[in-house]
Amino acid sequence: MKDSIYEIERKYLIRYPDMKLLNSSADKTEITQTYLRNRDGRTARVRKRGLDGAYVYTHTQKTRISDVKRIELEREISQEEYTRLLEDADPSRSVIHKDRYCLTYREQMFEIDVYPFWNDRAIMEIELDDEGQEIIFPPEIQIIREVTSDKRYTNSSLARQVPYDNI
Repeated sequence: MKDSIYEIERKYLIRYPDMKLLNSSADKTEITQTYLRNRDGRTARVRKRGLDGAYVYTHTQKTRISDVKRIELEREISQEEYTRLLEDADPSRSVIHKDRYCLTYREQMFEIDVYPFWNDRAIMEIELDDEGQEIIFPPEIQIIREVTSDKRYTNSSLARQVPYDNI
């Protein structure tokens, strides 16, 4: 887990990545993410993350400060607590399934999320130390546009409605 409660993140819509390249140069993790009913103004979710039967379970609450910055409170939970919290799933949102590829380029960690509902695009995120930090993008990734401020591309929004706008 990270030291700061603040998450500073930029998000980009990218062309569907070269999967051979990702599988050979990035670490893959399968993620199942379920949003919980909103009771206190925070976005809450539970996540199952891992590969080949080895999973870690987390409970996360986020409070938006700006388009780029949020307060994030995350804690690891047991499989039993995860299963119990699933009973409080938000019925207006679908469960999100995605494969996450962690790609390091020039000492920066990029997270590329590949979703089963898209075959022409994916989402790439990078967590930053501060909002003005310079980003050097991997040349093999084709960025369509930044979507940090486009709420349609948050995972909580994708759980409600997937955008299929022209790219």
